Amino acid sequence: MWIDTHCHLDAAEYDADRDDVIARARSAGVAQIVIPAVAATNFDTVRLLAIRHDFTYALGIHPLCVMQAKAGDLDILAEALDTHRIDPRLVAVGEIGLDYFVEGIHPDTQQHFYLEQLKLAKRAGLPVLLHVRRSADKLLAGLRRVDFPFGGIAHAFNGSEQQAKAFIEMGFKLGFGGTLTFERSLQIRRIAANVPESALVMETDAPDIPPHWLYKTAAERAVDPGQARNESAELPRIAVSLAELRGWTLEKTAAITSANACAALPRLGRAPA
Repeated sequence: MWIDTHCHLDAAEYDADRDDVIARARSAGVAQIVIPAVAATNFDTVRLLAIRHDFTYALGIHPLCVMQAKAGDLDILAEALDTHRIDPRLVAVGEIGLDYFVEGIHPDTQQHFYLEQLKLAKRAGLPVLLHVRRSADKLLAGLRRVDFPFGGIAHAFNGSEQQAKAFIEMGFKLGFGGTLTFERSLQIRRIAANVPESALVMETDAPDIPPHWLYKTAAERAVDPGQARNESAELPRIAVSLAELRGWTLEKTAAITSANACAALPRLGRAPA
């Protein structure tokens, strides 16, 4: 059994064939998918999608969406977390975090939304799904500042070995996906090979971060934006790279990463099947 700990199944890229995408994932052995929200406007969308397809979801405001967020969106998140507090499908607060790669996103605004959402997650007793892009040290500082006790997943981890260790010491698992399949991703592959096995979870971040066999150049994507679309059905094939790095069988890789996902997001193990 595989668990995709991060898939934006509500994305517009799936509007034409979402049911087929889900059917392919299940045929590939992906038994559970975590669908993270990115803005207050899609809280209900991800929740209802998870209910309809027996998946799980997270609620949060993505750092790339904070400039479009309204003043009351944090209140909407607080209310949603309270309203659905006993919903076993609600497994985390996310996707939240910091992104210092994309230009035009004010750092103070990002920091405000990040810290306030950490506080909401702490109050709700939920782990978090963290967006990490050129921001690991500041994310870690925020976790310490809020004294956040519930851990979660450092999604699409791309930091240093020292930063990986710091997240792990704070109770986080590290999410690995399509980037692992690129031989030139030397640091990410080295970290995946060497961190404790209890720190590893699998994800796709679909429709983003395609594995090497789906990757297209910017020019190719401009001609046909949909041709590089990633999906959860690719997870077992992506996991082959992790299995090879660790010297594991694919079955062992599935068992370890799924158990780790349930440890990171405890409600996963209690979600209706």
